[in-house]
Amino acid sequence: MEDERIVELYWERSESAISETETKYGRYLKTVAVNILSNEEDSLECVNDTYLNAWNAIPPARPKVLQAFLGKITRNLALDRYRAENAQKRGGGEIALALDELLDVSSRESVEDSVADRTALTDALRRFLSGLSTEDRRIFLKRYWYFMPVKEISEEMALSQSSVKMRLLRMREKLREKLITEGFEI
Repeated sequence: MEDERIVELYWERSESAISETETKYGRYLKTVAVNILSNEEDSLECVNDTYLNAWNAIPPARPKVLQAFLGKITRNLALDRYRAENAQKRGGGEIALALDELLDVSSRESVEDSVADRTALTDALRRFLSGLSTEDRRIFLKRYWYFMPVKEISEEMALSQSSVKMRLLRMREKLREKLITEGFEI
């Protein structure tokens, strides 16, 4: 079923919107959650919560790209669950590794202190990503948005793990330079 029709089902408050969403995007949403949580049961709960959140958000929202809309909801739910479960401890898993990799790029001060800073950082990140090749942008997003393990990225993109690691290192260095040149304190 086309996304526009699924969104219309939400607007009509038809319960079939949920089942159509699950049929079309269930596997994708589960993959997003599993990459963050590394736990099948928790991931399924996040996916089910995604359906509920989508039901509550549409209407008034009318997402242009339903997959991205749902993926963002799932990602945020999974990250919230991850933070709650790991509030007192720093666990293993891909999210901790990916965030550690980005630690050298991040600002020492909390950029989230103000909306203006957050907006400026978001704009800088968009400019950085738009300057990457399509393949590098995919690698970056798979690692730092979807928290995919390097091994999975290398297999999916037919690259060696060392090539993926080196490209990620270079991209982090470029991001760091870009943020410094745009006035962010690193």
